[in-house]
Amino acid sequence: MKKALVTGITGQDGSYLAELLLSKGYEVYGLIRRSSTVNTSRIAHLCCDPDTPDARLHLLYGDLTDSATLTDVLATVQPDEIYNLGAQSHVRVSFDTPIHTADVTAMGALRMLEALRDTGLPAKFYQASSSEMFGWARETPQRETTPFYPRSPYAVSKVFAYWITVNYREAYNLFACNGILFNHESPRRGETFVTRKITRAATRIKLGLQKELYLGNLEARRDWGYAKDYVEAMWLMLQQEKPDDYVVATGETHSVRDFLEEAFGYLDLDYRDFVRIDPRFRRPTEVDSVVGDATKARTVLGWKPRVTFKELVRLMVDADMELAEREKREGIEPLP
Repeated sequence: MKKALVTGITGQDGSYLAELLLSKGYEVYGLIRRSSTVNTSRIAHLCCDPDTPDARLHLLYGDLTDSATLTDVLATVQPDEIYNLGAQSHVRVSFDTPIHTADVTAMGALRMLEALRDTGLPAKFYQASSSEMFGWARETPQRETTPFYPRSPYAVSKVFAYWITVNYREAYNLFACNGILFNHESPRRGETFVTRKITRAATRIKLGLQKELYLGNLEARRDWGYAKDYVEAMWLMLQQEKPDDYVVATGETHSVRDFLEEAFGYLDLDYRDFVRIDPRFRRPTEVDSVVGDATKARTVLGWKPRVTFKELVRLMVDADMELAEREKREGIEPLP
């Protein structure tokens, strides 16, 4: 039985990756931070269901800011594969907490790589890189050879993590890969991210639980895919004979306005009746448009996205409608 260590397992990608690895017979170890409130809701069906607990999933306390713990965890678990998904991953928040973002997102990757080098384990390493690294893109679409031009503390931190992964691969002959994932969403997306913010608001507005939705830049364009599709690409990278870096994307671009039209239209609503622009939600430096070329992932990994943009928006709306209906049954007070 293969063993995998996943940082960020309680996040959107971590939960889908844990499901995938368990389905393939892995024993999965997830690194979680100690907090005053339980934060395992996305993986509760895997680890906390008293009727169907999966004994192959183990949660360990640790933090990407704690080098000693990372070394201890690797020495104890001795994983075959490491998936470093942990990060302060909200772009807008990174402007407010740049030092914390760099410590976790940039230095956290280095600490994990150094722990891997120190222990001498032959584990394969995956680093979660981001399309935000391209920022003010030098070419369209963006591919593995496109120069980076990061436009936020988050993106700058991810660029460091990307290059330190490449450096450790070349300097120490580690099997270390970067997955440059473009935007990927799902019903498990955090509610502060624009796509989930939209689907939550649309369903609550439909049921009379909310009156308005405040957003920033509606013209920003992104390459949006389904997170469950994208974690498969992560796994495929570590199944290759040689380590390499891959763009993972759909190759299509849509604006925030397009997302609004699709989500609200699916509920027979006109978003223009409910959406208000609030300058507070704009970034100090904006990324206007990114779209990826995943030719390399398609040809080398045999990977391709399965869920279309329209299908993605609708599955998110359907899931959030169930949540909104439950809130209404439970008597949640409408927002003023």
